[in-house]
Amino acid sequence: MAVKIKLKRLGKIRQPHYRIVVADSRTRRDGRAIEEIGLYHPTYNPSRIEVDSERAQYWLSVGAQPTEPVMAILKLTGDWQAHKGLPAPAPLLQPETKEDKRASFDAFAKSIEGDDAKGEAITPKAKKADKKADEAEASSTESTEA
Repeated sequence: MAVKIKLKRLGKIRQPHYRIVVADSRTRRDGRAIEEIGLYHPTYNPSRIEVDSERAQYWLSVGAQPTEPVMAILKLTGDWQAHKGLPAPAPLLQPETKEDKRASFDAFAKSIEGDDAKGEAITPKAKKADKKADEAEASSTESTEA
């Protein structure tokens, strides 16, 4: 029996998420699996990838063949390199937290405070009093012309 490590699709039409499963190569894509060894949620930002490394190493050692998408995931997590005896990849990037974003924004705001920019609009706002004065001038010029 040929065993494959493949993705089992779950979720709605435009919101897919997958489980990384070990299954017989003859079973359908979403069919019965021998074991589930991980998760893959591509729509999250950044993508959520969880792999049970110990079980993945076991199934690779007994001859299970990963599909191309699963091999890419295993290369990201470092399980494929561990199986082949290659050096581990760089760690996956972790998303910035809101505190980190706020700190970087505050640092940027402080850096431009010394410049002429003070957070005001480029064009000055017209004041209501100026508008009334302009209207009065326009009406007085119209009355003198008539």
